[in-house]
Amino acid sequence: MKILTTGFWGNPVKDWLLSLVIAFAVFAALLLLRQKVSKKLARLAGRIKQETGTIFEGLREQTKTFFLLALAVYAGFLNLDLSRSLEVKINQLLILVVLLQAGIWLGWLISFWVNETIKGKKEEDPAGATTIGALGFLLRLALWGAVLLLALDNLGFNITALVAGLGVGGIAVALGVQNILGDLFASLTIVIDKPFVIGDFIVVEDFMGTVEHIGLKTTSVRSLSGEQIVFPNSNLLQSRVRNYKRMTERRVVFSIGVVYQTSAGKLKAIPEMIREIVESRQGVRFDRSHFKEYGDSSLGFETVYYVLSPDYNVFMDTQQSVNLAIFERFEKEKIEFAYPTRTVFVTPRNP
Repeated sequence: MKILTTGFWGNPVKDWLLSLVIAFAVFAALLLLRQKVSKKLARLAGRIKQETGTIFEGLREQTKTFFLLALAVYAGFLNLDLSRSLEVKINQLLILVVLLQAGIWLGWLISFWVNETIKGKKEEDPAGATTIGALGFLLRLALWGAVLLLALDNLGFNITALVAGLGVGGIAVALGVQNILGDLFASLTIVIDKPFVIGDFIVVEDFMGTVEHIGLKTTSVRSLSGEQIVFPNSNLLQSRVRNYKRMTERRVVFSIGVVYQTSAGKLKAIPEMIREIVESRQGVRFDRSHFKEYGDSSLGFETVYYVLSPDYNVFMDTQQSVNLAIFERFEKEKIEFAYPTRTVFVTPRNP
């Protein structure tokens, strides 16, 4: 047939039809390969290690149809005799598609690694989970930045000049968004330095609560009264943060005062009484108890001990128990607690 020998873009129609058949056949084969063979590979790998099988299955799902179609079309073009300029453009398009698909694969692998790592660390190591989450974001950012630069280089752009231009423009942009960048770098500092992690109970100025989320710009804290408090990350680093979750024990300092009418013998016995009361409690380490001072209306004693638990309820239960025991012991020993009083002595005048 004459129409089959008619030239079109330097190739007869029969060659174009053959290329179309080749492209269709390759596309069908690639679809079948994605559906059947890769699934079998995933199952085979899963028998060896479940995580490997999951990776193969995930990569199969992330293999996009446009990537397979581009490969099939390229295979069809190989049958044709094309001009040099057209071949260059086709090769550039194919490389762009391959770069995009590679970015999708690598991005999924990074996300898979981050999610699996966080699952294992979330309960036992919240700090590590926070670090891995931020690292995953940075890796994806670097990945797509590299893909973009490679794509521009493939299209013929001068990457060196472009990077230099972006550097100058980046300074101007940074000046305009310095607050946002400040919070971003603050979040990286929090992730790397770990002054607190998700689950820690912190106090910042007059605010307190449990850390729920550490983001790129803000950190969310759930307060004791139930509402969510959102802090800019830069503000947190500029504040004094008290992290109660990392407390291993609580130091207790308390003072009591007795009246001046207390005998010297009882004054000497009071520190030992308090020592016996404190040491009789479980989970407590006694430090000291001393007759500290002569006050305006009392004789003052200061006692220091440690509750060997960071739990606030345990601390309060122990302090209450110690206070009640001291009160009962003083009542038994006829020792009077002092309170602010003033005694006026009146001297009668001689007539």
